[in-house]
Amino acid sequence: MGDDLGDEWWAHEDGSEGEEETEQDKHSAEETKRTKPEKRKRGTEQSDKAKKKKKDGGQKKGLISQQKETKDQESDKPKKKRKKKKTITDVLATSAPKPGCPADLQDLLTRYFSDKRSVIEQEELQLQDSCFLSGNDLTHSLSSYLKQVCPKWAKLQKQHTEKSSAAVLIVCSSALRTIELIKQLTAFKGEAKAVKLFAKHIKIEEQVKLLQKGVTHIGVGTPGRIGALIEREGLSLQSLRYLILDWNWRDQKLRRMVDIPEIKLDLMKLLESVILTACKEHKVKIGLF
Repeated sequence: MGDDLGDEWWAHEDGSEGEEETEQDKHSAEETKRTKPEKRKRGTEQSDKAKKKKKDGGQKKGLISQQKETKDQESDKPKKKRKKKKTITDVLATSAPKPGCPADLQDLLTRYFSDKRSVIEQEELQLQDSCFLSGNDLTHSLSSYLKQVCPKWAKLQKQHTEKSSAAVLIVCSSALRTIELIKQLTAFKGEAKAVKLFAKHIKIEEQVKLLQKGVTHIGVGTPGRIGALIEREGLSLQSLRYLILDWNWRDQKLRRMVDIPEIKLDLMKLLESVILTACKEHKVKIGLF
């Protein structure tokens, strides 16, 4: 059978195989051509990204270095010194202490109530010189000062028999100062009873009961607690004859009683509520110790 087909069979067989191989080769060649540009394209994109990343990194480094240089330049510049605000302590430290006088209290009242009262109402706050005791010239102790302004103390002490009241009130800035002043009273008060009138560690109810128990000749305390006792009617000013302000004393920060805002506020309330009226009626005199 093979012989009948002759040489043509072989030729045909060889030709078909050659054509198939050629088609396969063409197909693979086409695939190769397609893939090469894609690879090139991917490679180009990757290289572009790398270049961009490198460029961005370089820019960031440049910015960081510029910021560092700017900071270094700023740190090299001499810093401007801020002007320190002067405190009360600074002002008082440079001024020599001087004794208080009636004009000082009058000036304080005028300045404090200037925006709270009308001109006519402010005039009502003015006190005559007869309402004041002589001031402390900074040479007196509390006892020696009281002996000077109250020479008839022994007689006044015997006449004072009213409970929940005091013949002398001494107003100061703190509990510690109260205790110190009571110690200084020893040479003056004799057998008279002196009571502490401050808020620290002492309830106001306890002080009311203490004032009701017996006769109190001298009360020493802060304006806040004295004012609160008057409002609660635990302390009467009916027998009050002298109000002594601890005017010249200064604390560790060189502040006087009237230099401390909260103490000054309480003092102004106390003076406005009852003391100024009693002074105008010539029942009470004010002393600046």
